[in-house]
Amino acid sequence: MREVNSIPMMVLKRDLCIYMRHKGEVLTVPLFFVIIVSLFPVAFGPLPSELNWLIPGIIWIAALLASLLAQEHSIRTDYHLGIFEQLLLSDYPLSFILFIKTFANWLVTGLPLVIITPLLALSFAIPSQTIIVLTGSLLLGTPLLSLIATLGVALTLTLPRGGLLLSVLILPLYMPVLVLGTAASILATQGLNSSGPLALLAALTLAAILLVPLALSTLLKVSVT
Repeated sequence: MREVNSIPMMVLKRDLCIYMRHKGEVLTVPLFFVIIVSLFPVAFGPLPSELNWLIPGIIWIAALLASLLAQEHSIRTDYHLGIFEQLLLSDYPLSFILFIKTFANWLVTGLPLVIITPLLALSFAIPSQTIIVLTGSLLLGTPLLSLIATLGVALTLTLPRGGLLLSVLILPLYMPVLVLGTAASILATQGLNSSGPLALLAALTLAAILLVPLALSTLLKVSVT
């Protein structure tokens, strides 16, 4: 029992160590996010206060584009190394292992975006309530983006060059996340209640946490057999 309970932590530590060994690739995601958001004030100049409702959409689009850079992670590498074939021989649920791997990917690619967002939002001089809702929406939505990206990788796992196809597959799935996250922040900007879009976003993320690892497990079992 002690050995079984240590497996998720071992998988988490292993994946985090792999990401830390490729710091350049990991830092590319938050750096790209900062660059995209920072370019909008340069392009449009100071925005009047009446256009503050555009800023959450700008930040969410930047987060979505940055998440596309993080779609290639250790699942493809572990597939080619035959690690999943070994995991299938054990009694431990493969779906939970895949959830742990997706969580590790979110820790190094999605969580930094959430942390950076309040600092970037302050540069636009938007209300503090909007910053709180915007950060909360990203905290709820970025795990969903990571799960969707992982599902897309699993669908194109056997293809030698699935990058373009992967983007085509997952972009439509990203749209509800983008709409709900932006809607919650825009409502907060207008002084309205944003709990509805946030609740829907939380429900989608919870459903994805429960269902996507099971789908990933099925796809990988088909791919390795």
